[in-house]
Amino acid sequence: PSFEEDVININVGGLRRRLSSSALSKFPDTRLGRLLSCDSEESILQLCDDYDVSAREFYFDRNPGFFLYVLHFYQTGKLHVMEELCVFSFCQEIEYWGINEFFLDSCCSYRYHERKLESRHHNWDEESEVSSVDTSPDEISDINHDLLRYSTLRCGNARKRLWLTMENPGYSIPSKLFSFVSISVVLVSIATMCIHSMPEYQEVDENGNVLDEPILHKLEYFCISWFTFEVSSRLLLSPNPRKFFKHPLNLIDIVSVLPFYFTLLVDVTMGSDSELGNLGKVVQVFRLMRIFRVLKLARHSTGLRSLGATLKHSYREVGILLLYLAVGVSVFSGVAYTAEKEEDVGFDTIPACWWWGTVSMTTVGYGDVVPVTVAGKLAASGCILGGILVVALPITIIFNKFSHFYRKQKALEAAVRNSGKKD
Repeated sequence: PSFEEDVININVGGLRRRLSSSALSKFPDTRLGRLLSCDSEESILQLCDDYDVSAREFYFDRNPGFFLYVLHFYQTGKLHVMEELCVFSFCQEIEYWGINEFFLDSCCSYRYHERKLESRHHNWDEESEVSSVDTSPDEISDINHDLLRYSTLRCGNARKRLWLTMENPGYSIPSKLFSFVSISVVLVSIATMCIHSMPEYQEVDENGNVLDEPILHKLEYFCISWFTFEVSSRLLLSPNPRKFFKHPLNLIDIVSVLPFYFTLLVDVTMGSDSELGNLGKVVQVFRLMRIFRVLKLARHSTGLRSLGATLKHSYREVGILLLYLAVGVSVFSGVAYTAEKEEDVGFDTIPACWWWGTVSMTTVGYGDVVPVTVAGKLAASGCILGGILVVALPITIIFNKFSHFYRKQKALEAAVRNSGKKD
């Protein structure tokens, strides 16, 4: 139909109003303005819910109270905030009618954006609190999907119970015992490695080579046997072997046993470390990698897993913290070098001052290098105070994320236990 110089009847939720096409044509990008350019039934029904050609009435199933603000907009060109609606409902309404936030009048614009920002912060806090207690549906779905795989496997029910026993320390009493034994073996392995580094527990052969103390050597083999049994059992019982190698905790288990077998293979095939030259140094490095076995405790510790998730999702905050520290160390190291370079107290070069700047900014303060001039002490005071402020700024954000992931990990463990018991 032709709308030129005609009146259009608008029915919004039972509220009927008449608008002239000249008023609508001033805002051609809005929904009612686009109605003027419609030339077919399909194009009209894309903009309204229903229409009557004879009565020239177009029906919209929307909030009739808000439509009064829309009418005011077409009459004055200014949009005002409807107090009865929350800011997000108001935003959805103006988006439906095709009205941009740019048309908000100055008396309502500031209040609208302020309420919108406050609501976003409030909703973020609520969602964070809810997600901290309730595990996301996707994670629950993945767990249930993995458990359903056992129904198609041979001895699936027994394999599922064994897998839950090894994966979730709180699943049953046997799982708690298994977790206790695993933690004990990890601690024994770390203690063995530390004791072996002490001179009084080292034996030397006739060629001057350091040998392992027999008891410590047997303990090391026992720990490696347990770690090998643990990782191989998890691999055999896993419902999804492909996903097994993508899990960080499983990769830690594999890395914890590989150095031993690598060094054992080298010793058997090529001789002792003294005959290997540079390769012997590589073997020593692999032996030192046994210290990473302590990361296996993360499998049995909700706190360590939450810490890993916090660092993973807080890389921006950690990066900002490191940036602040780098800038502060560079600035105060340069100031200290300028003030102390003539005093011969360890501030000989700017790179030499970086160590002092790092321990001062982080408020460690070893005291191995200290300024003696008044200017140097003032620079040190500024460095220490700046370090306190810089370190404190991102800590609150990181702590909140840690609390969030800790509660989420606890909820996920509970979901795994419930899923296993229901089945």
